[in-house]
Amino acid sequence: MKRVLFVCTGNTCRSPMAEAMLKHKRQDLEVKSAGIFAGFGQEANPKAVEALKEKGITCDHQSQPLTDDLLDWADVVLTMTAHHKLNIEMDYPKYRQKVYTLKEYTRLNDEDLNPDIADPIGLSNETYKQTLEEIEAYIDRLSQKQGDES
Repeated sequence: MKRVLFVCTGNTCRSPMAEAMLKHKRQDLEVKSAGIFAGFGQEANPKAVEALKEKGITCDHQSQPLTDDLLDWADVVLTMTAHHKLNIEMDYPKYRQKVYTLKEYTRLNDEDLNPDIADPIGLSNETYKQTLEEIEAYIDRLSQKQGDES
């Protein structure tokens, strides 16, 4: 079974949305999320939970910081930004070969793209919905890619 770890900054917005979305679409994958600067036990941002709920996806999430154990557990580590990727590569160099941005990992051939999924923290409900739509598009690509590798 493929084990996917999503990483963002605080593990309350983007990575929990990505985790919940992939779990919803692919029950055959093990999925977790963490944050580079996250604490333990913070619930997902209510706007993130609401955006997921509107798509029929529940999110019962508690934040957790990124650790060696989580990185070791994962088959692939997908970050929300190039900066997150760089932080992991610098702080945990032995995992470098399995760390990608979500967009980089799901890139189509020579597609030119901004590697980052912008942080919606502090912005409107509509921004959270747009962020979730962007995440879902790349989760769909990821799901297809994982299906092709099975």
